[in-house]
Amino acid sequence: MGKKQKNKRKFAKKLLHKYRLVLLNEDTFEERFSYRLTRLNVFVTVGISAIVLIVLTTFIIAFTPLREYIPGYSSQKLKHTATQLVYKTDSLQQVIHKQNQYFTSIKRVLSGEVSPLDFKEDGLETSISVTSDSVNFQPSFTDSILRKEVEQEDKYNVLDKAVAKTDVKLFTPLRGQISEGYNAQEKHYAVDIIAKENSPVKSTADGTVIFAEWTADTGYVMIIEHSYGLISVYKHNSSLTKEQGELVKAGEVVAMSGSTGGFSTGPHLHFELWSDGYPLNPTDFLEFE
Repeated sequence: MGKKQKNKRKFAKKLLHKYRLVLLNEDTFEERFSYRLTRLNVFVTVGISAIVLIVLTTFIIAFTPLREYIPGYSSQKLKHTATQLVYKTDSLQQVIHKQNQYFTSIKRVLSGEVSPLDFKEDGLETSISVTSDSVNFQPSFTDSILRKEVEQEDKYNVLDKAVAKTDVKLFTPLRGQISEGYNAQEKHYAVDIIAKENSPVKSTADGTVIFAEWTADTGYVMIIEHSYGLISVYKHNSSLTKEQGELVKAGEVVAMSGSTGGFSTGPHLHFELWSDGYPLNPTDFLEFE
Protein backbone atom coordinates (compact mmCIF):
# COMPACT_ATOMS: atom_id res chain seq x y z
CA MET A 1 0.00 0.00 0.00
CA GLY A 2 2.80 2.39 0.78
CA LYS A 3 4.40 1.82 -2.60
CA LYS A 4 1.09 2.48 -4.47
CA GLN A 5 0.45 5.67 -2.53
CA LYS A 6 3.98 6.74 -3.25
CA ASN A 7 3.46 6.15 -6.99
CA LYS A 8 0.17 8.08 -6.91
CA ARG A 9 1.84 11.00 -5.21
CA LYS A 10 4.66 10.87 -7.69
CA PHE A 11 2.20 10.86 -10.64
CA ALA A 12 0.17 13.72 -9.12
CA LYS A 13 3.36 15.65 -8.58
CA LYS A 14 4.29 15.20 -12.22
CA LEU A 15 0.85 16.44 -13.33
CA LEU A 16 1.06 19.48 -11.08
CA HIS A 17 4.73 20.19 -11.66
CA LYS A 18 4.99 23.70 -13.08
CA TYR A 19 6.73 24.51 -16.32
CA ARG A 20 7.37 27.79 -18.07
CA LEU A 21 6.89 28.24 -21.79
CA VAL A 22 9.20 31.05 -22.89
CA LEU A 23 9.65 32.72 -26.28
CA LEU A 24 13.04 34.45 -26.74
CA ASN A 25 14.46 36.72 -29.39
CA GLU A 26 17.10 34.57 -31.12
CA ASP A 27 19.51 37.46 -31.61
CA THR A 28 19.22 39.29 -28.29
CA PHE A 29 17.82 36.47 -26.12
CA GLU A 30 15.26 39.00 -24.92
CA GLU A 31 12.21 37.34 -23.39
CA ARG A 32 9.19 38.15 -25.55
CA PHE A 33 6.54 35.89 -24.06
CA SER A 34 6.25 33.47 -21.17
CA TYR A 35 3.45 31.27 -19.92
CA ARG A 36 3.39 29.13 -16.79
CA LEU A 37 1.69 25.76 -17.22
CA THR A 38 1.46 22.22 -15.94
CA ARG A 39 0.85 18.90 -17.62
CA LEU A 40 -2.64 18.86 -16.14
CA ASN A 41 -3.42 22.23 -17.72
CA VAL A 42 -2.22 20.95 -21.09
CA PHE A 43 -4.41 17.82 -20.90
CA VAL A 44 -7.47 19.81 -19.79
CA THR A 45 -6.96 22.45 -22.51
CA VAL A 46 -6.54 19.85 -25.25
CA GLY A 47 -9.58 17.88 -24.04
CA ILE A 48 -11.83 20.94 -23.87
CA SER A 49 -10.65 22.09 -27.31
CA ALA A 50 -11.46 18.68 -28.80
CA ILE A 51 -14.95 18.69 -27.24
CA VAL A 52 -15.64 22.22 -28.50
CA LEU A 53 -14.43 21.26 -31.99
CA ILE A 54 -16.70 18.18 -32.06
CA VAL A 55 -19.74 20.17 -30.86
CA LEU A 56 -19.06 22.95 -33.39
CA THR A 57 -18.70 20.47 -36.26
CA THR A 58 -21.93 18.71 -35.27
CA PHE A 59 -23.79 22.04 -35.16
CA ILE A 60 -22.49 23.02 -38.60
CA ILE A 61 -23.53 19.70 -40.12
CA ALA A 62 -26.99 19.67 -38.52
CA PHE A 63 -28.15 23.29 -38.69
CA THR A 64 -26.23 25.20 -41.38
CA PRO A 65 -26.10 25.04 -45.19
CA LEU A 66 -22.34 24.44 -44.98
CA ARG A 67 -23.01 20.70 -44.69
CA GLU A 68 -23.75 20.70 -48.44
CA TYR A 69 -20.01 21.18 -49.04
CA ILE A 70 -19.13 18.15 -46.92
CA PRO A 71 -18.75 14.98 -49.02
CA GLY A 72 -21.61 12.57 -48.37
CA TYR A 73 -24.25 15.18 -47.46
CA SER A 74 -26.86 16.49 -49.93
CA SER A 75 -29.12 19.52 -49.92
CA GLN A 76 -32.67 19.17 -48.54
CA LYS A 77 -33.87 21.38 -51.36
CA LEU A 78 -32.18 19.06 -53.85
CA LYS A 79 -33.87 16.05 -52.25
CA HIS A 80 -37.25 17.80 -52.38
CA THR A 81 -36.74 18.73 -56.04
CA ALA A 82 -35.67 15.18 -56.89
CA THR A 83 -38.77 13.77 -55.19
CA GLN A 84 -41.05 16.13 -57.12
CA LEU A 85 -39.35 15.18 -60.39
CA VAL A 86 -39.89 11.50 -59.62
CA TYR A 87 -43.62 12.13 -59.09
CA LYS A 88 -43.85 14.20 -62.27
CA THR A 89 -41.99 11.57 -64.28
CA ASP A 90 -44.35 8.87 -63.05
CA SER A 91 -47.38 11.02 -63.93
CA LEU A 92 -46.01 11.75 -67.41
CA GLN A 93 -45.37 8.05 -67.99
CA GLN A 94 -49.01 7.30 -67.12
CA VAL A 95 -50.24 10.05 -69.47
CA ILE A 96 -48.01 8.79 -72.29
CA HIS A 97 -49.24 5.24 -71.71
CA LYS A 98 -52.88 6.36 -71.94
CA GLN A 99 -52.15 8.42 -75.08
CA ASN A 100 -50.44 5.45 -76.72
CA GLN A 101 -53.45 3.27 -75.91
CA TYR A 102 -55.75 5.93 -77.36
CA PHE A 103 -53.74 6.21 -80.61
CA THR A 104 -53.52 2.43 -80.91
CA SER A 105 -57.30 2.14 -80.59
CA ILE A 106 -57.78 4.81 -83.26
CA LYS A 107 -55.40 3.02 -85.63
CA ARG A 108 -57.19 -0.30 -85.11
CA VAL A 109 -60.59 1.26 -85.74
CA LEU A 110 -59.46 3.16 -88.82
CA SER A 111 -57.69 0.15 -90.30
CA GLY A 112 -61.01 -1.75 -90.32
CA GLU A 113 -60.00 -4.52 -87.96
CA VAL A 114 -62.88 -6.59 -86.61
CA SER A 115 -61.02 -8.60 -84.01
CA PRO A 116 -62.19 -8.14 -80.37
CA LEU A 117 -60.86 -5.11 -78.54
CA ASP A 118 -59.70 -5.60 -74.98
CA PHE A 119 -60.14 -2.69 -72.62
CA LYS A 120 -58.57 -2.54 -69.16
CA GLU A 121 -59.79 -0.01 -66.65
CA ASP A 122 -59.31 -0.07 -62.89
CA GLY A 123 -58.06 -3.65 -63.06
CA LEU A 124 -61.23 -4.92 -64.82
CA GLU A 125 -61.06 -6.54 -68.22
CA THR A 126 -63.93 -6.60 -70.68
CA SER A 127 -64.00 -7.94 -74.20
CA ILE A 128 -66.23 -6.44 -76.87
CA SER A 129 -66.60 -8.19 -80.21
CA VAL A 130 -68.34 -6.29 -82.98
CA THR A 131 -68.67 -7.53 -86.55
CA SER A 132 -70.66 -6.16 -89.44
CA ASP A 133 -72.30 -9.55 -89.91
CA SER A 134 -73.89 -9.34 -86.47
CA VAL A 135 -75.52 -5.96 -87.18
CA ASN A 136 -78.81 -5.74 -89.01
CA PHE A 137 -78.61 -2.76 -91.34
CA GLN A 138 -82.12 -3.19 -92.71
CA PRO A 139 -84.45 -0.55 -91.20
CA SER A 140 -87.87 -1.49 -89.89
CA PHE A 141 -91.09 -0.23 -91.51
CA THR A 142 -91.61 2.45 -88.84
CA ASP A 143 -87.97 3.46 -89.03
CA SER A 144 -88.18 3.79 -92.82
CA ILE A 145 -91.12 6.21 -92.56
CA LEU A 146 -89.28 8.28 -89.95
CA ARG A 147 -86.14 8.38 -92.06
CA LYS A 148 -88.03 9.67 -95.09
CA GLU A 149 -89.61 12.44 -93.01
CA VAL A 150 -86.24 13.48 -91.61
CA GLU A 151 -84.62 13.37 -95.05
CA GLN A 152 -87.28 15.69 -96.44
CA GLU A 153 -86.96 18.11 -93.53
CA ASP A 154 -83.14 18.19 -93.51
CA LYS A 155 -82.51 17.62 -97.19
CA TYR A 156 -80.74 20.93 -97.72
CA ASN A 157 -79.36 21.77 -94.29
CA VAL A 158 -77.31 18.72 -93.27
CA LEU A 159 -74.03 20.60 -93.52
CA ASP A 160 -75.42 23.70 -91.84
CA LYS A 161 -76.62 21.72 -88.82
CA ALA A 162 -73.38 19.80 -88.51
CA VAL A 163 -71.36 23.00 -88.65
CA ALA A 164 -73.64 24.73 -86.17
CA LYS A 165 -73.37 21.79 -83.78
CA THR A 166 -69.58 21.47 -83.85
CA ASP A 167 -68.60 24.99 -84.93
CA VAL A 168 -66.09 23.39 -87.33
CA LYS A 169 -65.68 24.70 -90.88
CA LEU A 170 -64.96 21.73 -93.14
CA PHE A 171 -62.72 22.14 -96.17
CA THR A 172 -62.72 19.76 -99.14
CA PRO A 173 -59.31 18.01 -99.01
CA LEU A 174 -59.20 17.16 -102.74
CA ARG A 175 -61.60 17.60 -105.63
CA GLY A 176 -62.12 14.86 -108.19
CA GLN A 177 -64.31 12.00 -109.30
CA ILE A 178 -65.32 9.49 -106.61
CA SER A 179 -64.32 5.99 -107.69
CA GLU A 180 -65.75 4.24 -104.62
CA GLY A 181 -68.17 5.73 -102.15
CA TYR A 182 -68.92 5.22 -98.47
CA ASN A 183 -70.33 1.76 -97.73
CA ALA A 184 -70.60 0.67 -94.07
CA GLN A 185 -71.85 -2.83 -94.95
CA GLU A 186 -68.68 -3.54 -96.92
CA LYS A 187 -66.52 -1.86 -94.24
CA HIS A 188 -65.48 0.89 -96.61
CA TYR A 189 -65.80 3.87 -94.27
CA ALA A 190 -64.44 6.39 -96.76
CA VAL A 191 -64.64 7.89 -100.22
CA ASP A 192 -61.94 7.24 -102.81
CA ILE A 193 -61.23 10.33 -104.90
CA ILE A 194 -59.39 9.93 -108.20
CA ALA A 195 -56.54 12.44 -108.53
CA LYS A 196 -53.32 12.95 -110.44
CA GLU A 197 -50.06 11.87 -108.84
CA ASN A 198 -48.71 14.43 -106.35
CA SER A 199 -51.88 16.52 -106.20
CA PRO A 200 -51.98 18.60 -102.98
CA VAL A 201 -54.11 17.09 -100.21
CA LYS A 202 -55.44 19.66 -97.74
CA SER A 203 -56.61 19.44 -94.15
CA THR A 204 -60.40 19.48 -93.85
CA ALA A 205 -60.29 21.57 -90.63
CA ASP A 206 -57.99 23.00 -87.99
CA GLY A 207 -56.41 20.31 -85.87
CA THR A 208 -53.37 18.37 -84.66
CA VAL A 209 -51.56 15.62 -86.54
CA ILE A 210 -51.78 12.48 -84.39
CA PHE A 211 -50.41 10.00 -86.94
CA ALA A 212 -48.09 10.52 -89.92
CA GLU A 213 -46.34 7.31 -90.90
CA TRP A 214 -45.87 4.70 -93.62
CA THR A 215 -48.01 1.55 -93.49
CA ALA A 216 -47.65 -1.53 -95.67
CA ASP A 217 -51.32 -1.70 -96.69
CA THR A 218 -52.25 1.98 -97.09
CA GLY A 219 -48.88 3.63 -97.78
CA TYR A 220 -48.31 7.09 -96.34
CA VAL A 221 -51.16 7.83 -93.91
CA MET A 222 -52.06 11.12 -92.26
CA ILE A 223 -54.54 11.27 -89.34
CA ILE A 224 -55.62 14.64 -87.95
CA GLU A 225 -57.60 15.21 -84.75
CA HIS A 226 -59.96 18.20 -84.85
CA SER A 227 -62.26 19.80 -82.30
CA TYR A 228 -65.35 18.13 -80.84
CA GLY A 229 -64.07 14.56 -81.34
CA LEU A 230 -63.78 14.85 -85.13
CA ILE A 231 -60.96 12.90 -86.86
CA SER A 232 -60.01 12.94 -90.55
CA VAL A 233 -57.90 10.28 -92.30
CA TYR A 234 -55.92 10.55 -95.55
CA LYS A 235 -54.44 7.35 -97.05
CA HIS A 236 -52.36 6.17 -100.06
CA ASN A 237 -50.39 9.45 -100.28
CA SER A 238 -47.12 9.63 -102.16
CA SER A 239 -45.57 11.82 -99.43
CA LEU A 240 -46.47 13.71 -96.24
CA THR A 241 -45.72 17.37 -95.57
CA LYS A 242 -46.53 17.34 -91.85
CA GLU A 243 -45.23 15.34 -88.91
CA GLN A 244 -46.93 13.92 -85.83
CA GLY A 245 -47.65 16.60 -83.23
CA GLU A 246 -47.81 19.53 -85.67
CA LEU A 247 -50.75 21.94 -85.74
CA VAL A 248 -52.50 22.47 -89.08
CA LYS A 249 -55.07 24.92 -90.40
CA ALA A 250 -58.11 24.20 -92.55
CA GLY A 251 -57.05 24.14 -96.20
CA GLU A 252 -53.35 23.70 -95.39
CA VAL A 253 -51.50 21.13 -97.52
CA VAL A 254 -50.68 18.07 -95.40
CA ALA A 255 -49.78 15.48 -98.08
CA MET A 256 -49.40 14.76 -101.78
CA SER A 257 -51.76 12.24 -103.38
CA GLY A 258 -50.39 9.00 -104.78
CA SER A 259 -50.82 5.27 -105.05
CA THR A 260 -48.82 3.81 -102.18
CA GLY A 261 -49.59 0.74 -100.11
CA GLY A 262 -50.64 -2.78 -100.96
CA PHE A 263 -54.37 -1.94 -101.16
CA SER A 264 -54.00 0.90 -103.67
CA THR A 265 -55.15 0.32 -107.27
CA GLY A 266 -54.12 3.67 -108.71
CA PRO A 267 -53.52 7.34 -107.85
CA HIS A 268 -56.31 8.46 -105.53
CA LEU A 269 -57.09 9.76 -102.04
CA HIS A 270 -58.79 7.53 -99.49
CA PHE A 271 -60.57 10.02 -97.21
CA GLU A 272 -62.37 9.15 -93.95
CA LEU A 273 -64.28 11.16 -91.32
CA TRP A 274 -64.88 9.92 -87.77
CA SER A 275 -66.86 11.52 -84.97
CA ASP A 276 -66.38 10.21 -81.40
CA GLY A 277 -65.34 6.81 -82.76
CA TYR A 278 -68.19 6.51 -85.31
CA PRO A 279 -67.62 6.72 -89.08
CA LEU A 280 -69.30 9.49 -91.08
CA ASN A 281 -70.09 9.65 -94.77
CA PRO A 282 -67.89 12.49 -96.05
CA THR A 283 -70.29 13.21 -98.93
CA ASP A 284 -72.92 14.29 -96.38
CA PHE A 285 -70.71 17.25 -95.45
CA LEU A 286 -68.42 17.92 -98.43
CA GLU A 287 -68.61 18.19 -102.21
CA PHE A 288 -65.76 16.46 -104.05
CA GLU A 289 -66.82 16.71 -107.68
